[in-house]
Amino acid sequence: MCKYFTLVCVILLAVGRPADLQGQQPAEQAAPAIEAGRPAQLTDEGRADIFMARKMFREAAELYLSIKPQTWILLNKTGIAYHQMGELDMAKRYYERSIRMKKDYAEALNNLGAVWYAKRNYRRAVSFYEKALKLHPNSASMHSNLGTAHFARKKYDRAAEQYRIAMELDPDVFENRSTQGVLLQERTVEERAKFNFYLAKTYAKTGQAERALLSIRKALEFGFKDRNKFMEDDDFAKLRELPEFAELMKLEPRVL
Repeated sequence: MCKYFTLVCVILLAVGRPADLQGQQPAEQAAPAIEAGRPAQLTDEGRADIFMARKMFREAAELYLSIKPQTWILLNKTGIAYHQMGELDMAKRYYERSIRMKKDYAEALNNLGAVWYAKRNYRRAVSFYEKALKLHPNSASMHSNLGTAHFARKKYDRAAEQYRIAMELDPDVFENRSTQGVLLQERTVEERAKFNFYLAKTYAKTGQAERALLSIRKALEFGFKDRNKFMEDDDFAKLRELPEFAELMKLEPRVL
């Protein structure tokens, strides 16, 4: 029986990733330009964001809630703070309040999907991820989340297809490591060996040979037994030409 396994739950940065269109704020909330020679004043929201980066989630939540007027972005961030503390019902409450304020706020819809995923209601998680993707179809992280929810439901082909789309949008989507923002990317999976097998397939299909080989190694280390799939699957055809692949197939790694 496979054990529940947490890879990592990542909060992606709200800025700097135009392909994901994450954390976009309305013009009236944009930070004012810094006058020459005068330092910018740190806002309460900025201070709360720093608390989030330092993993001081309760302090962050309290500060977000003290800011007036409340916006859908602040409510979503409050939800993330409670989510990070494992208080899923509180997180759900603030995501829902955010969505009531702005019905087309894709980030909060995605994060509500992450709550249902954490509660292991994968069907409902899929529903919310799909709603978010209708609004932000070019979000690599949301496609990744949808793939992970399909994986949990053992819809492996659907999961692989979503991972492929995510990687086409952002080749580094599975490598992101950030600690603040407005969008949760779920990396909690069961069946580690099978997950890494499908991740290897996706990396191979998108031409990321080095990452594909690393995922194959991880699949073997986590006990993936059917090595014939590596030798027969068309997605690994180009990898099979590499000497590193042949060396991997010879290895008998210690199962973790």
